[in-house]
Amino acid sequence: MSGRVPPLAGAELWRAVIAAAAGRCQCRGTCGTAHDKDGGRCPAVHGTYQTRHGRSWVRLLAAPAEPSALLLPPHQAATLPKTALAAWCPHCHDATRRTATKVQLAAAPAAEPDCLFDL
Repeated sequence: MSGRVPPLAGAELWRAVIAAAAGRCQCRGTCGTAHDKDGGRCPAVHGTYQTRHGRSWVRLLAAPAEPSALLLPPHQAATLPKTALAAWCPHCHDATRRTATKVQLAAAPAAEPDCLFDL
């Protein structure tokens, strides 16, 4: 895995997730982009330079594969098994997480008014 710099913590787990993804972001449109030009999968490859989404080097993340699991607190996400993780580029990860947050907020029941008296 030349050219791939692992994170400071959890390097073995990160390497396993990135190797299973062949070094490429595993997003298939949950970020809101269809990725039509790339066969339905994000074209971001770890360690390459991208001109889209900020013109920078791609550094893939190992994060929960399910969009709803991206909202887990860090201490719970850290306990997920390797099979529940996927490789994400930062753009797809952030966009998918924003979408999951919107879905969660829309599904939440309306809160009762927080007031002392009925108006």
